Amino acid sequence: MSSCSVERDKFSTKIGFILTCIGSAVGMGNIWLFPYRLGQYRGAAFLIPYTIFMVLLGCSGVVGEMAFGRAMRTGPLGAFQKALKMRKIKHGHSLGAIPLIGCLLIGIGYSVVVGWIIKFIMGSITGSVLKSDSVAYFEGVAGNFSSIPWHMMALVLTFVVMIIGVSSGIEKLNKIVMPAFFIMFLLLAIFMFFVPGSFEGYVYLFKPDWTCLFNPKTWISALGQAFFSLSLAGSGTIIYGSYLSEKEDVMSCAKNVVIFSYISSILAALVIIPSVFAFGLEKELQSGPPLMFITMPTIFKALPMGGLIATLFFVAVLFAAVTSLINLFEAPVELLQTQFKFSRNKAVLIIATIAVAVGLFIENAEIVGIWMDVLSVYVVPLGALLAGIMFFWVCGKKFAREQVELGRDRKIGQWFEPMTRYVFIGLILIVYILNIVF
Repeated sequence: MSSCSVERDKFSTKIGFILTCIGSAVGMGNIWLFPYRLGQYRGAAFLIPYTIFMVLLGCSGVVGEMAFGRAMRTGPLGAFQKALKMRKIKHGHSLGAIPLIGCLLIGIGYSVVVGWIIKFIMGSITGSVLKSDSVAYFEGVAGNFSSIPWHMMALVLTFVVMIIGVSSGIEKLNKIVMPAFFIMFLLLAIFMFFVPGSFEGYVYLFKPDWTCLFNPKTWISALGQAFFSLSLAGSGTIIYGSYLSEKEDVMSCAKNVVIFSYISSILAALVIIPSVFAFGLEKELQSGPPLMFITMPTIFKALPMGGLIATLFFVAVLFAAVTSLINLFEAPVELLQTQFKFSRNKAVLIIATIAVAVGLFIENAEIVGIWMDVLSVYVVPLGALLAGIMFFWVCGKKFAREQVELGRDRKIGQWFEPMTRYVFIGLILIVYILNIVF
């Protein structure tokens, strides 16, 4: 694509768009954070509010960001600018930089973790993961400047796909790796079902401790988890929506994203929770990052065909992580293309250079943890809030309804305005305030 081209890349099929959005939503939040939250809040007691919030956010936030991007045919900065222009407001579009910067910085931190995953794949294939002490192995991977080659490999893999383009690169990759991800995790879940001692994990997962439902933190954490599971940040879903045809029904697309993101979380839980119970490691469910990189390798060592199972597990995790990482970097790449008229190759190269330069300074597990926590608490919810206000309030309820109904065979019910303008915006405010307070 040349710098003077006005033609904009698009998704070639509806299924490609849906799988790409699923790829952006399904990531470390589903595979690592969701089982961790289940462990923290007593299994099904967390699953109940999580399910409620997934439905509420899906029919409001996901739909809104998809429709907003499609209506404006650009990313957050351009979309905010066009929304404000509808109200004859000349200033304020720079607020769109908040979700963009959040996307870029989260992507930089995320790429370090993807490097760890690649290293664990290679270690699973060679057997070094299974032969080493799990704590020492992880510390060796995630220590200061210990995984630079793997980190760089993660970035190269990501940006090569992005250079190829939206339909030829991103869409085609997701058509392959997303079905593969679900198949691999389904196979892992079936395998774990037959591991002796795993039954207690299913009891923990599906038998609620009702007292936990009276704990406000259970609901707060479930709400925050639903935001992460659906990739609501005022950026990535807007970007992908901007590449969507007007003939497609965004309500239908959003429904599929919610369903498969939810299934991916459940599959991850069905792999991890029964396995930790089978080996008496249930206390490790609340261990945080070590759950994936220390506890799971410890379990793989004790399993028959442990090397194969470990490889399958980390390859599936890689598929989920890379598709999310591509989405995070697509937002700033699209900005350089639309606002500065750069070619796609040049835009990707600039963002890749920034990712390498900044990423090298956070090559440490502790720094990455702080980096991601700060961004997820202060920047991501704010980006989602601003995008929601721009589409549902600044653009106006008539415009929002028209854009969501575009491509649909029937009208949306009267629930839409209260759900999007008040419930959705209110939920984001709750997440944002409570994250800061707690």
